[in-house]
Amino acid sequence: MNTHSMNTLHTGRVMPIIGIGTWKLDEPEKAIESALSLGYPMIDTSGDYGTQPGIAQGLERSGILRGEVYIVTKVEEDEDAYQSAKRNVGELGIDSADLILIHRPPEEGVGERLWEGLMRARQEGITADIGVSNYSTGQIDKLIAASGEVPVVNQIEWSPFGHSEDMRTYCADKGIIIQAYSPLTRHTMLDDARLGSIARAYGKSPAQIVLRWNLERATVPLPKASKPEHQRENIEVFDFELSERDVETINALNKHYSALGDRLQYI
Repeated sequence: MNTHSMNTLHTGRVMPIIGIGTWKLDEPEKAIESALSLGYPMIDTSGDYGTQPGIAQGLERSGILRGEVYIVTKVEEDEDAYQSAKRNVGELGIDSADLILIHRPPEEGVGERLWEGLMRARQEGITADIGVSNYSTGQIDKLIAASGEVPVVNQIEWSPFGHSEDMRTYCADKGIIIQAYSPLTRHTMLDDARLGSIARAYGKSPAQIVLRWNLERATVPLPKASKPEHQRENIEVFDFELSERDVETINALNKHYSALGDRLQYI
């Protein structure tokens, strides 16, 4: 396992096993140029992040070929998904995205019209694959029933302190990859004593332990970092492996914690 390792999607295409998040990313053009120079293979963004123009600049400055970077963006629940997909790709300065997601389910229904718009975008080559974000298992079931189309990804908040084994089993059964946003709990839980003890045993930081835990459970972490030193720390997680006992200890930290509120939205 290394930064070049890939997950195979149920469509047969592949996706990197780690990426960089860009929500509220400071100076995205500089951050993305730095991340790409360090070897990050995937960028996650959204139309409502306000970072896409900066990402476009960072991509251009990096000199990295488009085919060497996997790009994920999202459409909002109150938008025309097809038009939003086209706009996002334009803001990113690319011909097409690798993956476009519905950012969150709408208040009414599960986004059938949004899904149809993304299916059209895929058909027209605006994106290679489509998926969802912040969906529960029941919402995904309804979307599949309405369209016959299984998302390749469900991007959700996911950390040792907040995750769902039911969701993990469900996605594995459906061939859906879980992408983990806020995998480091926005640094609100990294001072946990049990996590710190494990980190010291490996000579790693708590953040590195959390990211490695994600990787070993086939969940794709998308840590946000703007400073090169933090970006480097977050990607230097391929030179060690967690023991089965330590993985179980980290699993047991789960209390459905959300850095965004009281409990995870998809539970």
